[in-house]
Amino acid sequence: MKNLCCLLFLVISLNSQKLFAQSKYEFRGVWVATVANIDFPSSKNLTTQQQKDEFIKLLDMHKRNGMNAVVVQIRPAADAFYPSQYEPWSEYLTGKQGQPPSPYYDPLKFMIAETHKRGMEFHAWMNPYRAEFQIGKSSISPTHITRVHPEWFIDYGGVKYFDPGNKDAQKFVVNVVRDVVKRYDIDAIHFDDYFYPYRIAGKEFNDNISFIKYGNGMSRDDWRRSNVDSIILQLSKAIKEENKYCQFGISPFGVWRNIDKDPEGSNTKAGQTNYDDLYADILLWLKNKWIDYVAPQLYWEIGQKVVGFKVLTDWWANHAYGRQLYIGQGIYRALEARSYAWKNKDELPDQIKYLRKYPQIQVSIFFSSSSFSSNPNGWSDSLRNNYYQYPAIPPPMPWIDSIKPGQPVLLFDSSQTAPFRTSVDLYLREDDKNDLINRYVIYQFDDLNDMDQNDPKNIKEIILSGNNFYHFIFQNIPPGQNKIIIAATALTRTNNESALSDYIYLERKGNGWQVIPQADNAVR
Repeated sequence: MKNLCCLLFLVISLNSQKLFAQSKYEFRGVWVATVANIDFPSSKNLTTQQQKDEFIKLLDMHKRNGMNAVVVQIRPAADAFYPSQYEPWSEYLTGKQGQPPSPYYDPLKFMIAETHKRGMEFHAWMNPYRAEFQIGKSSISPTHITRVHPEWFIDYGGVKYFDPGNKDAQKFVVNVVRDVVKRYDIDAIHFDDYFYPYRIAGKEFNDNISFIKYGNGMSRDDWRRSNVDSIILQLSKAIKEENKYCQFGISPFGVWRNIDKDPEGSNTKAGQTNYDDLYADILLWLKNKWIDYVAPQLYWEIGQKVVGFKVLTDWWANHAYGRQLYIGQGIYRALEARSYAWKNKDELPDQIKYLRKYPQIQVSIFFSSSSFSSNPNGWSDSLRNNYYQYPAIPPPMPWIDSIKPGQPVLLFDSSQTAPFRTSVDLYLREDDKNDLINRYVIYQFDDLNDMDQNDPKNIKEIILSGNNFYHFIFQNIPPGQNKIIIAATALTRTNNESALSDYIYLERKGNGWQVIPQADNAVR
């Protein structure tokens, strides 16, 4: 009986490990907020070199923790972290709105290049409607759109917003987004939860002028929703017109509607919701395929009675309508003095394990970047050493593109002194006439009979195509293991993967490794 119990325990443990094991395909993102210098840059008075150094340090931290994407706020308040014909330089970059960096550089171009260099995706986060973060306290340039077209804006709760019902304002926002997609090699446009502003008790958002002009007999609530629907549809079309591979993602507030308002809503009691208060009908956009992914902000703990994490995760898993679903996780809560539930070191790991129960959920985005710097509850260590131990590829989006790239050619530098002691230089040649290749996946296998490219533990690294060089370091190989097999695949922009290349077979020889000829895979 004792042996039977032990066997049952072992089976259950193994099944649990499989249930919560990472997939080869996971989106692992981090929000990098620039408004009020929350995450980057850390202050308004950094030099150009300090900004560059800080961003590189940020990227390297997240890469070590297993992330494969950053979601960087490049337009916090109708201003820009890039040279723009529409909007002035951000005060959060230079300290004064409209003032360019000195010495001059293009921060957005730099951030994209450094992100891609690490095999990661860059999602350009743009706040659609916020125009002045703190009325009377923000630095406002004479060329700022609030000065040029003051009639487009509404003051509410100390913040200045675009009027979502103003047609000219809508066109302006669409043009701003179109410009970024056209000029920069971004992987996605990303909007957060700020559509119509969150309600403030006793204060009304005064959009009477636009409602009278454009209401057309609708109720104010329906009209407001139609305004947001309209700009989302316009943006969806504009983004794909400029770059069909560019994704469009939305990160809404975590509750669409409460079930007491709609039988399709979640079993929650949120004080405000997307549909009823922010006028963002996320489900409509998903059903109509206007967006490519949704990342609801579920910043609550497991067991929260009003808006519980598991309750909302279950609901969103059943309401993604075939689009990618990433869950927004609030690691910042661990740094809040009164968020006692988030002092529990198991909170985040338990959330990750719960997300991995659902094939409909392609994992998560964390808010926010700077929260990881202090390693709250040891969670950076947990991700790096456990939950995100192996690299992952963001999931493909077949509705954008389902074409697989050609198989790459993998070569080694035979001019190096052999046996190779600590490393070997690899070279990849693109053999794809359609020019689809964006990145390479380097695999390391233990056995020729077990070259499973679906097992993420076999992924060595994901690298950018371009220089087609990879310095393969022999590390973390057990002393008793006497052979390794190296192979590679190619990825498209939408993460479609090629077949494996011909492999390079190495055997341990004394204190080094010797290539055993299996194919014509030496650089000539």
